Amino acid sequence: MTAHSNTVINYHRRTKHSLQQYANSPASLDWDDQPNAFRTFTGCELKKLPKTGAERQVLFTDLAKPRAEELVSYISVGLLLELSFGLSAWKSYGGDSWALRCNPSSGNLHPTEAYLINTDAALLPTGVYHYQVYQHGLEQRCLFKQPTHNSGIFIGLSSVHWREAWKYGERAFRYCQHDIGHALGCLRYAAAILGWTVELITECADEELSALLGVNRAEDFIANEREVADILCRIHTGDTSPDYDVDALIHAAQTGVWQGKAQLLNKRHLYNWTVINEVAHATEKPRTAPIQLPAFIPPASTASACQQTATQLIRQRRSAQHFNPQPTLAEQDFYRILTATLPDKLPFDVWTLSNNIHLFIFVHRVEGLEAGLYALPRNTDKLAALQAATSSKFEWQAVSAPLPLYKLISANCRNAAKTLSCHQAIASDSAFSLAMVAEFSDTVEAAAWHYRYLFWEAGLIGQVLYLEAEAAGVRGTGIGCYFDDSVHEVLGLTDETFQSLYHFTVGTPLDDSRLQTLPAYAHLK
Repeated sequence: MTAHSNTVINYHRRTKHSLQQYANSPASLDWDDQPNAFRTFTGCELKKLPKTGAERQVLFTDLAKPRAEELVSYISVGLLLELSFGLSAWKSYGGDSWALRCNPSSGNLHPTEAYLINTDAALLPTGVYHYQVYQHGLEQRCLFKQPTHNSGIFIGLSSVHWREAWKYGERAFRYCQHDIGHALGCLRYAAAILGWTVELITECADEELSALLGVNRAEDFIANEREVADILCRIHTGDTSPDYDVDALIHAAQTGVWQGKAQLLNKRHLYNWTVINEVAHATEKPRTAPIQLPAFIPPASTASACQQTATQLIRQRRSAQHFNPQPTLAEQDFYRILTATLPDKLPFDVWTLSNNIHLFIFVHRVEGLEAGLYALPRNTDKLAALQAATSSKFEWQAVSAPLPLYKLISANCRNAAKTLSCHQAIASDSAFSLAMVAEFSDTVEAAAWHYRYLFWEAGLIGQVLYLEAEAAGVRGTGIGCYFDDSVHEVLGLTDETFQSLYHFTVGTPLDDSRLQTLPAYAHLK
């Protein structure tokens, strides 16, 4: 095991919650100095994007079907950014208001920042632009002086670890990675609406990506509020050439003209979570060979009664705060939701990395299905390994269903699900909840930076669950707080071959009538 892999595994152990003690986090929160939810760069030009709220008459259930690509324009790019990273609504209560976004985030803290790298001079001057969510505009951070020998547009994602650490302390690094996975899923769904596809560029070193996004420019950021580069994607449109030159793209940024400085997110930084910096350093990715995979052709979506357009569904996505513990979920909806998490479905054509996440499901109230604990191996080649690693008491009885679902035990698991998810009733009052269990030790020992990939994959699955729940007329919620080793004990896992990285729950939401919902971008009118 390398030193970096050892650092990662020690971080993972250190940041586990247990029934006896939660991972290190702030003793108290200074709500008056909560980090600003919107990153802004001063001293650079803001190019306003076209009016938000545009619709496209593409049903959510038809996103996997091929369609003509929209032309690349200021309008289509603006819609891509809005549906991927923009505001979906505002909530108001008791004089306070807060924004909701199309992409989920733990605690609504939104550590993920998005950048547009443009090489199409007909669209706007070539360079690097920060997507300013509140103003729905592009802040021009860098103007390229040299041609990049590329065509089209790229999207880069980075994380402000401090935004999460302000509330969640040392475990925040995990949550930032979840949010990158959510954002990647949002981007893929939004691109599908426009008839575009998304390619995850896997060869870049993090150091190179930092230079491309400009987040390595220490003079442009407050020390405690620096961004860390995570992902680079290429958007394939109708006129995008099949090849790209990532080195030319990085060189154009390094020789370009940069402008702007990041505004302070909050005044007081009362804690310094050094372990986050340590694991961030240990998981830095070097330059690697690009991954070449065969063409991905997702099958047609399974039958659904949902008649909502994808734009409507994306904008209405919410995280449920409470569930009605009485209704049951239709069996066909349950199967559709879970089937959508399998690797051969949209949006997993963007995921060119290994599929290392498997689902263990606490079924509470699903029509036609016995309450109990079930397993869904997302890579059936790992079925034998999962069976060998888990409790010998599990039945592993194949369920007659349109997916590889196995019943492990028949039982009322509501109390167990609630206890394991930090005593949260959302895990027991729902129709079902689940644990995303990763192939852990071998993955991290092979390369320390794969630790981030595992959380990205879990976040990507979470985004699928969010939208598929909405399509079924119910609602989902990601759960980052759970008692790690207690989950492993329930599953019979005795070592670190497999580890639980994310929980999720789906059910019938109870809305809080005290909250007022306001339009997303009324402040721009």
